[in-house]
Amino acid sequence: MKIDRAGWPFIGGAFALALVVGGWAGGGWSLPFLLLTVLFLFFFRDPERHVPDRSGIVVSPADGRVLVAGAPEPGVAPPGEWQQVSIFLSPLDVHVNRLPVGGRITRVDFRPGRALPAYRPKAADVNERSEVWIDHDGQAVVARQIVGILARRVVCRAHEGDVVRTGDRFGVMKFGSRMDVFLPPAARLEVTVGQMVRGGETVIATL
Repeated sequence: MKIDRAGWPFIGGAFALALVVGGWAGGGWSLPFLLLTVLFLFFFRDPERHVPDRSGIVVSPADGRVLVAGAPEPGVAPPGEWQQVSIFLSPLDVHVNRLPVGGRITRVDFRPGRALPAYRPKAADVNERSEVWIDHDGQAVVARQIVGILARRVVCRAHEGDVVRTGDRFGVMKFGSRMDVFLPPAARLEVTVGQMVRGGETVIATL
């Protein structure tokens, strides 16, 4: 299983503590740190995904449960007319994020903020987040990483000017969070509130 590189400081730190504590106090005392090492390995896992081969699709940028599918929440969307799909990630979900569409990245923004629980509507407006704008054949699609009460940092590896493919990895969120996707009004949504989705595989809309 591949591990996202953002996880190695946590994994290595927990394992080093296990070795130090085990050598100083005995093997039994190292067990909590060994368990923490395993938990970090699980959290930062990065499984391969098979992106559907269909024209005009928008795939889920993350694993999780759909919170919003339709009209955007008040005060949350970028300026203009959009549809919104929001996905809540629990600590058990894969936290590596994937680009919902291919095209050219035209803008990447980072905004510091708070760390409200990610399932609360206000979180999309006030929490720390990164925002990636993608030009897909002349249509703008926005993917927004949002921290939660446990996920205090987003890692965004997208850069303005990058040419990307649907389902490409572009970052990770640390420890429980939310992904919002903003789509043109004419997009046809293919998910419903409460549905479980898989990053890079579940089709959430068609452009």
